Amino acid sequence: MNFPRRRFLQMATSAVALPAVSRIAVAESYPGRPVRIVVGSAAGDLTDIVGRVMAQWLSEHLAQPFVIEDRAGAGSNLGTEMVIRSPADGYTLLMVAASAAINATLYENLKFNFMRDIAPIASVVRQPQIVVVHPSVEATTVPGLIAYAKANPNKLSFASPGVGTAPHLAGELFKMMSGINMTHVPYHGAAAALNDLLSGQVQVMITAAARELVRDGKLRALAVTSAQRSEHVPGIAAVAEFLPGFESNAWFGVGAPKDTPVEAVNLLNKVINRGLADQNIRTRFSEMGGDIIQGTPADFGQLIADETEKWARVVKFSGAKV
Repeated sequence: MNFPRRRFLQMATSAVALPAVSRIAVAESYPGRPVRIVVGSAAGDLTDIVGRVMAQWLSEHLAQPFVIEDRAGAGSNLGTEMVIRSPADGYTLLMVAASAAINATLYENLKFNFMRDIAPIASVVRQPQIVVVHPSVEATTVPGLIAYAKANPNKLSFASPGVGTAPHLAGELFKMMSGINMTHVPYHGAAAALNDLLSGQVQVMITAAARELVRDGKLRALAVTSAQRSEHVPGIAAVAEFLPGFESNAWFGVGAPKDTPVEAVNLLNKVINRGLADQNIRTRFSEMGGDIIQGTPADFGQLIADETEKWARVVKFSGAKV
């Protein structure tokens, strides 16, 4: 990583005190016109859905339209670069997803440094994934899956929506921490991967999109990937119970170009956190299997730094390349 972690966290925690008159001016004038929130994925993607929930809340409580703009491409890097190149005035924001932490190492020739060029505003929600297997796999627990893989080398294949995606690297993290080998089979999207998992052409997948398939008995859930058990998948163990320290979540937050006025950042953080305490929003995210993650800009900066370091190790272990 070219940009030091300590410097990034210092930037995230620095609430540099502007003169009182300046602070009052920013507080009174922002936002004075519509704000766009760039999503680096397609409409209907989970990042887009989370962004629209928050955009509606911000629009209602800051008296200006907050408009979602989907800019899919290059694993979300296209949208990220667009925001980074925008004026640091608080009128262009970014829906940040876990892919940003992965891409920092996965892509070798990025034209930006995420930890240097993005100001964290607020974390929003995290969503655990589920380790699922085809019913033909004998294992019913994580230790059983590990034992099966070791007794049957090269027999298991795990599917993902593509190289470098969160489910792919969650599988690589599982391999790294358990010492097993599974063959990675990348697909073009989660739907295609799940179809082949349902047919038994691949045997394992780590995904957030399988709750209904598990409920219907079409796939078997072995564990959730959150640090602890999840109320959204009751009765299912956490991988960390068997592999201490294992954690892999989809997570989302809001960022802005570096040097965005701290008053704008703090105002947005305050209003977003107020939204995350609203019961309607909490219910909406709970229905999606998500857990609210409230905090300061510094808290979100810490999450980004920690995740970037973790996934850098996994990318290097797996040799993943796009």
